[in-house]
Amino acid sequence: MKLSIPEPDEPQAPTSTDRRLMYYISLLGFFAIFSTTISKNPVLPLFMQSIGSSDAVIGLISAISPFAGILFSFPVGVLSDRLGRRRLLITAGVIFLVAPLLYLFIEAPLWMIPVRFFHGTATAILGPVISAIIVERFFDKKGEMLGKYASSTLIGRTFAPIAGGMILSFFAAYPGIFRFRMVYVAAALAAVPVFVMTLFYRERNDRPLKVITLSIFRKSFVDFFSHRRLRAIALVDMAAYFAFGTFETFLPLFLASRAVDPYHIGIIFAVQVLLIATTKPVFGWIADRIDKRLQICTGLLLSGISIGAISLSSSFPQFIAISIGTGLGISLSTVATSAYVADIARREEIGASMGALSSTMDIGHSMGPLVTGMIITVAGFTAGFFASFVLALVITGVFVWSAKGGRTVLSSGVG
Repeated sequence: MKLSIPEPDEPQAPTSTDRRLMYYISLLGFFAIFSTTISKNPVLPLFMQSIGSSDAVIGLISAISPFAGILFSFPVGVLSDRLGRRRLLITAGVIFLVAPLLYLFIEAPLWMIPVRFFHGTATAILGPVISAIIVERFFDKKGEMLGKYASSTLIGRTFAPIAGGMILSFFAAYPGIFRFRMVYVAAALAAVPVFVMTLFYRERNDRPLKVITLSIFRKSFVDFFSHRRLRAIALVDMAAYFAFGTFETFLPLFLASRAVDPYHIGIIFAVQVLLIATTKPVFGWIADRIDKRLQICTGLLLSGISIGAISLSSSFPQFIAISIGTGLGISLSTVATSAYVADIARREEIGASMGALSSTMDIGHSMGPLVTGMIITVAGFTAGFFASFVLALVITGVFVWSAKGGRTVLSSGVG
């Protein structure tokens, strides 16, 4: 018997069915992100080295999966608005299940490129579709619920490398690439509940299958990026993830250059992960009750200032403070941006809007390490980290100017 989880046409107060839906999609998100992350960290570069891949090819392969997000998130959002969320979820579930099995047949490095691209389409589909489902069902509490879902995926992202490392260690004595294949078997097993749960998800009103022409995609794209406030919020997310990509890529290198031992580096990053996971639901709850624009600006500036101050820090407590500031800033801004988009986008374009936001996020996340790496090569760490602060400052100014006027939608009963 299928679990019926209807989608109402109008926002309603959360019911027991709504709460069950939130647990359901949070669990789905946990397993989905666990499966994709264990396929990447820490196994991917080690696997590539073992079959003779060069550093350049490893870098190319690492960039392929985010590229799928850049390319597909927006079209997926458009399709989900017109064909329904369930069809897209099932498609993602199939990819989550099949992709890990393809790694088992890889024996030459270049074959990893199409496999990683294929695997990346799964998360490119899942993100905007789940966000649209949450916004439609929990409109009055969308910030809080988006935060809870984000926390569940972050937990999966945190535990996956630990599990992957344990599997690699357990099978270390086995010859050849057997231990790497065992990690991908684990990824496939983790994807089984994802596939099953997407099959059981049902909409109340299934949208009919129909031909989606190129003009529809073009219209949705123009509608989003010609809207001053939507365009500005996309820039905010891009800047936030530019800073985050810079932080996670170059802080370890900077700390190593300052003779900080790996154990303390791990603690610095663990503090941030734990902070983001625990604060996103809280900051989402706050976003439902205050002007989201204030929260977005505060978060973006805090993350930019924190990263800009990295090269001015020299002690372990200072680096912990940097990690806390960056984590709080990312958590504050990113949970509010999705909720703000839902406030100002047309209801029939929620999926497309979430997809566009996801694409710009991936662009920022990819461009951060690339641009910062070039700056560091030319001018050093100080200039590289300062670039994130300058970008955050500029984009905050653009957002304040673009988002002036109008209003944000508060939860019913609170404003």
